[in-house]
Amino acid sequence: MGAWASLNLAAHVADDARAVTENRARLSAHLQLPQQPRWLDQVHGTRVCLPGRPLRPADACYEDRLGHVCAVLTADCLPVLFCNVRGTAVGAAHAGWRGLLAGVLEQTVACFDDPPDQLMAWLGPAIGPSAFEVGDEVRAAFLAEDATCSRHFQAHGAGHWLADLYGLARDRLGRTGLDAVSGGGLCTFRDPARFFSYRRDGVTGRIASLIWLTP
Repeated sequence: MGAWASLNLAAHVADDARAVTENRARLSAHLQLPQQPRWLDQVHGTRVCLPGRPLRPADACYEDRLGHVCAVLTADCLPVLFCNVRGTAVGAAHAGWRGLLAGVLEQTVACFDDPPDQLMAWLGPAIGPSAFEVGDEVRAAFLAEDATCSRHFQAHGAGHWLADLYGLARDRLGRTGLDAVSGGGLCTFRDPARFFSYRRDGVTGRIASLIWLTP
């Protein structure tokens, strides 16, 4: 109901627990998932949950087992799905600006046995470059690592910038050697009919991005 009326899938946003359970069951039935996703306790960090390991606070997961579903929850942060070209492993990462800066995408890429040029990534719905306002300190932190990423920040008043999460993510993936990147361009903030947005609404639900291996 209310802020969570459209299939909220997150259990940590004060929605009714029974409604979240029902929404997750509907998702599984609609997609015919082989089993329930491994729902992560996301903390804007860089930890990757590995196959067969206990669930701990993490912002990415990696799987090489058939039927095990990787999932991340977002409402403005960038979801990134990964697979290798051989079709034997997949991954998913939750990349807000903090996780992106800290290296969550690089940590996920490093889980694959394949070299980065044998991987593919898809960028899911996130807050777009016309809506994602950050302060001087965020821009400075990214530029301290790579001055060329200044092109992904546009001035938006004194001490404020509009940041392009998609562009920043493509750059970071490219530096690992992963250039096969698709997706991008869907703005959660500008599309209330389809997406939750924390920046837009404050109290809101979360969407899921999922990937898994089938036989």
